[in-house]
Amino acid sequence: MNLKMKTKLISTIAISLFIGCTVQAANKSEKIKVKGQCDMCENRIEKAIESLDGVNSAQWDKSNKSLTVSYDDKKTTMQKIHTSIAMAGHDTEMFSASESGYNKLPGCCQYKRDIKRKNYHGATESAYRKIEKSGACCDNK
Repeated sequence: MNLKMKTKLISTIAISLFIGCTVQAANKSEKIKVKGQCDMCENRIEKAIESLDGVNSAQWDKSNKSLTVSYDDKKTTMQKIHTSIAMAGHDTEMFSASESGYNKLPGCCQYKRDIKRKNYHGATESAYRKIEKSGACCDNK
């Protein structure tokens, strides 16, 4: 192998490694607390965020009420993930579901709620409903 071929081979390998590392760096995995009770909750919570662009996988653990989510942080944010879950009726560490969203949950899915809950950027219930209807919380217009 001559010097020119070796240089091309080394350059190709270096570029491939760089691209592989760049693509890998965009993927993150986070674990967050999400309130829920049963298998129906699990399906609803996972479905709420799997439809978001950039979410690769989601798995909610009923026993410890935690969601492990793998996502591309160049395409979505944790705020959008938390908001989508809250819009589906489930409280997270960052946001709480609106009263109307929570009340739409089947009885078996309704969990004990914290007295101090956080809603979408401190919005009132009526403002929250407008956000919910518009889809502005999660770019689903």
